[in-house]
Amino acid sequence: MTAPDERIPRPRALHDVSSGRHPRKSKTAAVDAWFSYDAAGDKIVWSEGLGEMLGQSPSDNEVSRQVLARYVHRDDQATALSAITRAWTSREPVQTTLRLTRVDGGWFDVDVRLDAVIGDDGVARGVRGVITDVSARERARREVARLARRGETVQTTVADPDPATGLLTRAGFADELDRALRRGGGAVLVVRVEPDRAHADHGRPERNAELLHRAARVLEGVIRPADLLGRVGPNEIGVLLAGASWALARRQGELFVESLRAHPFVLPDVWVRAKAWAGVVRFQPGGETASHDLLIDAEQAWRQARHADRPLTLVPHPVPARDRQGSWRERVADALGTDRFTLYSQPILDLQSNRITRHELLLRVLDENDGPQSPIQVLDIAERLDAVFDIDLWVVERAMQLAAEHQDLNLQINLSGRSVGDPRLTAEVERLIKHYDVNPEQLTFEITETALIGNLSEARHFADRVRDLGCELALDDFGSGYASFRYLRIFPIDLVKIDGEYVVRLTQNQQDQVLVRALVQVCQAYGIHTVAEFVQDEPTLRLLRELGVDFVQGYFVGRPSPLESSRLRRS
Repeated sequence: MTAPDERIPRPRALHDVSSGRHPRKSKTAAVDAWFSYDAAGDKIVWSEGLGEMLGQSPSDNEVSRQVLARYVHRDDQATALSAITRAWTSREPVQTTLRLTRVDGGWFDVDVRLDAVIGDDGVARGVRGVITDVSARERARREVARLARRGETVQTTVADPDPATGLLTRAGFADELDRALRRGGGAVLVVRVEPDRAHADHGRPERNAELLHRAARVLEGVIRPADLLGRVGPNEIGVLLAGASWALARRQGELFVESLRAHPFVLPDVWVRAKAWAGVVRFQPGGETASHDLLIDAEQAWRQARHADRPLTLVPHPVPARDRQGSWRERVADALGTDRFTLYSQPILDLQSNRITRHELLLRVLDENDGPQSPIQVLDIAERLDAVFDIDLWVVERAMQLAAEHQDLNLQINLSGRSVGDPRLTAEVERLIKHYDVNPEQLTFEITETALIGNLSEARHFADRVRDLGCELALDDFGSGYASFRYLRIFPIDLVKIDGEYVVRLTQNQQDQVLVRALVQVCQAYGIHTVAEFVQDEPTLRLLRELGVDFVQGYFVGRPSPLESSRLRRS
């Protein structure tokens, strides 16, 4: 431990120290562990009890500054120096708690009482400290604090409820369905709800969401206490009838459709009647069909009901896997052939130049009323059934066309994990770049980190080849999916997109700030640029700039909008 201030005069002797009279040992460890500091020689001596705590006694040539650096925990050295200074200058006892480091590298907590040693002339000539080991107390205090932080930062559920309806999300509903499959038999039902044609309003998304919210309240009034509801699609509600007989499942399905069709729905600006259809699929324990497969079968069943103009389609046994895959590939092909997919773009701001330098291309699915819907459900099912490659290829080709028309644009193109691991993708990208005469430097391919890549070797081959061509590679949704940090080593990533979950409440959440700062530092060490998603206000943007993020994206910068030439110019 060191003198608190070089300006304090150093007397030649210590009262009670230079005379050899050290504090007497007692039977308690608290009194037995002590040290004395002599300012005259900048020396420190301590008791055998303190030496046992530390693992050894100080050597004769060890001066106080070396002792401070060696035995006081580095994070507490400022605390120790401040306490010594206060004791020295105030001449009043000072209590503090800090950590001491043993010679084996371990550390322990101590309470320290510091008293100035006053000479006969009334001048402070040193400091005496009495030490008490309080490791058990401090360990308990830290554990209480840790548990409190965990309670504040851990979500109460694995998945947040759907914000529009308050129901389980599709993922949460699928988890519950899997549990029901393990426990026994039952049925799953998917109800399609939409306004009648007189009030369709061209599929306005907010009106559909409000209708679905109110439809959920109607169904909550007629389901059994043990039944579960979930939002499984933009206009679909799933009902889990665990343990229900086939006859009961049929009656419940008819009741649900009848209740929805008969109910007048009063929305904020209009009242509507609803059209409803349902598909019911029975499941039994021990089968090979998983929850997502059952949902696909139930969704296909309500479509059959609508096509046949009947309220309900019953599926007594899950559809064979080959038939399910074939029907979905037909649906994807039909959607591609009839332009049921469209592209939106969202601008990305460079925080160094404060200019829009990139645009991310976002896929949207058009519903029956040509209203744009999120593609998450479609892409998830298509990936599971190995039908996503054609969708990704459609997006890539439209991006090439756009890049050829606007040579000053940098475009970011999302690819599914399954397609990145498909050996056909590399050849198709090379072909399209040559066909449309595109400058590869305009293109950044985003691998969705939440998707598990099917073939890592093929994916690495694709990554190396597109970078050889001059394209860049980005990792999307970083921190929310599979093997994030491993991907930084496996793939030659140029850009990492920090998942918006850690950004949306950044200014209010210190834990998110710590996480984002750490992610940025990791990426900087690897030579990787960072993009923060879900930026919704100026304070968040300023904080991200302070944390070292390179680019930002979100509603504050610009909302996704349909692809139009006028919307894609640099700003």
